[in-house]
Amino acid sequence: MASDFQPTHPDITPEFWTNIENIIAANRAIRGSLITVLRECQAVVGYLPLELIDYIADGLNLPRSDVYGVASFYSLFSLKPKGRHTIKVCLGTACYVKGIKEVMNRVCNEFKLEQGGTTEDRRFSLEAVRCLGACGLAPVMVVDQDTHGTVSSDNIIQVIEKYK
Repeated sequence: MASDFQPTHPDITPEFWTNIENIIAANRAIRGSLITVLRECQAVVGYLPLELIDYIADGLNLPRSDVYGVASFYSLFSLKPKGRHTIKVCLGTACYVKGIKEVMNRVCNEFKLEQGGTTEDRRFSLEAVRCLGACGLAPVMVVDQDTHGTVSSDNIIQVIEKYK
């Protein structure tokens, strides 16, 4: 990479760029290191903006399309900014029957959020999942690593507001 190249992106600080360059340099000579580089760079920035994908492609001497293809294929990677807190709402049968749709609607309306989206202030990201494996607690949702069972449209905002 050209040492005078100074990429800019509003979400990537100069310190982040230094960390990213170190990750690329440490993996440049290792065949098959793309997923490792993407994972480590995403851990630094929080997601993989297109400018970062270009930078990684250049640094690993790979076609941009290859890097983008891997980043967009695996659910581990995000091409969009994520919130500080991830809300996973179970849409499985037990949760659906017990009212999770109303809970989801309340969350979406209260935080101006849509399924698969992130709040403007990047406080929350909302994901719909098919099963959280906690049917006995239905309807259930997970915020970060915390499982919340028997949620309702009446109590869900209180639960979520605890996450700053």
